[in-house]
Amino acid sequence: MTESTAPQTPPGEPRTVLLRGGDVHSPADPFATAMVVERGHVAWVGSEGAADAFASGVDEVIDLEGALVTPAFTDAHVHTTATGLALTGLDLSGVRTLTEALERVRAHAVARPADKVLLGHGWDATRWTEQRPPTREELDRAADGRPLYLPRVDVHSAVVTTALLDLVPGITELAGYHPDAPLTGAAHHAVRAAAHAAITPEQRTEAQRAALCRAASLGIGTVHECAGPQISDEQDLRGLLQLAEEESGPRVVGYWAEQVTDAKGAQRVRELGAIGAAGDLFVDGSLGSHTACLHEPYADAPHTTGVAHLDAAAVAAHVTACTEAGIQAGFHAIGDAAVTAVVEGVRAASEKLGLARIRAARHRVEHAEMLTPETVAAFAELGLTASVQPAFDAAWGGEDGMYAQRLGVERARTLNPYAALLRAGVPLAFGSDSPVTPLDPWGTVRAAAFHRTPEHRISARAAFTAHTRGGWRAVGRDDAGVLVPGAPADYAVWRTDSLVVQAPDDRVARWSTDPRSGTPGLPDLTPGAALPVCLRTVVSGHTVFVRPDE
Repeated sequence: MTESTAPQTPPGEPRTVLLRGGDVHSPADPFATAMVVERGHVAWVGSEGAADAFASGVDEVIDLEGALVTPAFTDAHVHTTATGLALTGLDLSGVRTLTEALERVRAHAVARPADKVLLGHGWDATRWTEQRPPTREELDRAADGRPLYLPRVDVHSAVVTTALLDLVPGITELAGYHPDAPLTGAAHHAVRAAAHAAITPEQRTEAQRAALCRAASLGIGTVHECAGPQISDEQDLRGLLQLAEEESGPRVVGYWAEQVTDAKGAQRVRELGAIGAAGDLFVDGSLGSHTACLHEPYADAPHTTGVAHLDAAAVAAHVTACTEAGIQAGFHAIGDAAVTAVVEGVRAASEKLGLARIRAARHRVEHAEMLTPETVAAFAELGLTASVQPAFDAAWGGEDGMYAQRLGVERARTLNPYAALLRAGVPLAFGSDSPVTPLDPWGTVRAAAFHRTPEHRISARAAFTAHTRGGWRAVGRDDAGVLVPGAPADYAVWRTDSLVVQAPDDRVARWSTDPRSGTPGLPDLTPGAALPVCLRTVVSGHTVFVRPDE
């Protein structure tokens, strides 16, 4: 990819750019090879022959050399600071044995002698040979007696050292405390707060910057930050929004997951800079930690049906207050009982305020994994956006995966029914829940198109739309996430192989390279094929990432 440059535009103003000689993914012209960007918006999309008319009137001409231009991705569920800490700290996501995990902890403790608390992330004992988490005694030895916080990959439980417990008075009396097992619930939230309190402002900013840089390098133009009092803190959210405003990088849309019961509470959410009291407002926990709330007991823990944090009445009160205040409401709900509580609560709010007002507010449900035909239909009726993470199925689906261990094969097959959601008309917004699963937009699209349960697969085109335009629609914007004249100039440039059009099928994915289809092509995402490489990411006409040596 080469470029010629005219005189510089004034600092801070986006340049007028002509991109030509590639493929532009646009519904305005399925055969487009060129695009003009002006004042931070798409001004024109069309053919190479017509591009000559624009060449003399722009600040910059970029020869794409056959590269693909698409809308930038939106990751609709991110924990930015935690993602950055995982990038800069101890990452256990690739570990395959308990022994290796303890060795990594030992090496990390040696490498970080000045840290007040050692931080890690990503362990998953269901993938380990030993099939168990570390004991507190094992962690105490590996960390040489220092405070250590290691959340499970789903971030709904954690193993910690004795030294960290000593920093939390009354920890043994809190719900979710276990003498020698992962902490959950209130006990987990308490130790997480203690660990994060030890992070310096400089460490926090470093982590946030690292996460946003990684996102930009992957063609992500916008992230939805899912913050909240049980996840981070107000200072973290304010600092992140300020960083995104002051520095070049992806756009950050903030959510604050705190219950709202009146106009005063809603105003406080706005004052934090958040657009909604949504994101990880927990109705339940997670399947991996046995805390997702189920109608029937877990297959591998028949003594429990998980944990319920909010009931239908609390959901209704929150949705009512948010709707009346003109902000989005939203919830974290994974288990079928939790999803039922959300549906019943939102329906109760609609009976009070009117269905039209509830639908217009575009309230959200994060994860929404255990759905039934009835709850899918309710999502469509109530205008709820399903903010979902296809990488969860890639990581934990299948007959031998964690879902099947926790629920049994038959119940596990019902999880993450994306095709049924689309057929019902439920808006989908794709994300990663990073650092639970990594920032990986093309991998996310692939995971949805090649779902481990074939009847839940959707076309690559529908999945791509959910990861681009879907994220914008989830925040109430229908004019973005697509490259058409007038849309925000959020785009990414990719090096990829030939483009194809996938036709969905009940069981298989069929591909076509026939241009007569009239449908913009996408990269071949067949499992095993190389994923596209991001060459450039642009947000509102400003370049926020250029791949080195390109």
